[in-house]
Amino acid sequence: MPYFVYILYSDKYNKYYTGYTANLNQRLLAHNALSKKGWTIKFRPWRLIYSEEFLLKKDALKKEKWFKSGIGRAFIKDLPK
Repeated sequence: MPYFVYILYSDKYNKYYTGYTANLNQRLLAHNALSKKGWTIKFRPWRLIYSEEFLLKKDALKKEKWFKSGIGRAFIKDLPK
């Protein structure tokens, strides 16, 4: 089963969100419509600006952690919005 690391962007609030999942389409739907609680509901709508696929969950988690580091945040800010 593949795992995905993804970055969302909220145009309305100029916010980024980084996460990982095994089902990217379902997770995007949850961020934008299905979830009733959590940090991301305050900044809807979200748009996918980056995703990367991994075969192993541990590799996806490692990349998500990298995105949340200083160098990873700089990379995210340089992505086209």
